Amino acid sequence: MKLTISLLSLTLLGLHVAAEEPVEEPQPDTQTQAVLSPPTTSPSPDSDFICTHPPYNVHLVSTSPLIIYLTNFLTLSERAHLKDITKDKFHPSAVADGTKSARRTSQSTYLPRDLIQHCIETRALHFQGLSTPRSHLEPLQLVKYSPGEHYDQHTDWFNPSTTPPTYTSASAGGNRLSSFFTYVHVSNDTTGGGTNFPLIDFPRDDTNTGRWCEFLDCDEPWERGVTFRPVEGNAVFWMNLLPDGTGDPRTLHAGLPVTSGDKIGMNIWTRQAPLSEEARGVDDYPDL
Repeated sequence: MKLTISLLSLTLLGLHVAAEEPVEEPQPDTQTQAVLSPPTTSPSPDSDFICTHPPYNVHLVSTSPLIIYLTNFLTLSERAHLKDITKDKFHPSAVADGTKSARRTSQSTYLPRDLIQHCIETRALHFQGLSTPRSHLEPLQLVKYSPGEHYDQHTDWFNPSTTPPTYTSASAGGNRLSSFFTYVHVSNDTTGGGTNFPLIDFPRDDTNTGRWCEFLDCDEPWERGVTFRPVEGNAVFWMNLLPDGTGDPRTLHAGLPVTSGDKIGMNIWTRQAPLSEEARGVDDYPDL
């Protein structure tokens, strides 16, 4: 069964997404610069590699802004591969002007292109609807947090009054339409490190079973909004822009400090329009 569920139908019709059939494939002022350099190409993991999407589950957290929690979005083998190809490649994260800041103390790196990275991109595109072009995706970015590291409150969309116009120019694909933050690695001793949305209401649980506590930090005071627990393999998806194309201030969020252990997350950002080849890099693998 091909995955043809759009965001609208997810919102209106259901909470479960089935797997696809295997397919053969050869801030505002504190946000990371959109594209520092196009990614390189890494050796193919396996010439017989088949892109198979896991049967992930969808949990609707908020309809306005649209925020969705996805369980089992990344497979165990994908997570292991992402950690392997980025080992010893992390550097201190920068903010929008390219400088280092105490507001963001993580380390980051862009993923080299290969078949597994291409497969993950395809999954993110299909989730947003089959009409979303691959050229709208920024290069995938991994971010690593060790004890004490964090990212203060920020938005993924760029505020035109505080960021250079080149960040939302036509060649840069406009502004960031949507975001995924996926948990690639969470050590067994990790505490802290949640992803907090302070302006989002905690979702209702009419069953009074505490079922949201599997994904959300139910120990946080309600006035602090929603904090997603870092659970390896899972992801948070949200829409960044209002219908008129301006940034939605309610998507303000923060990477809370890791107090013990470590975590690695992955940013998947979709732009309003295509990125230039100079910004995105060359696609060496055919679209599905």
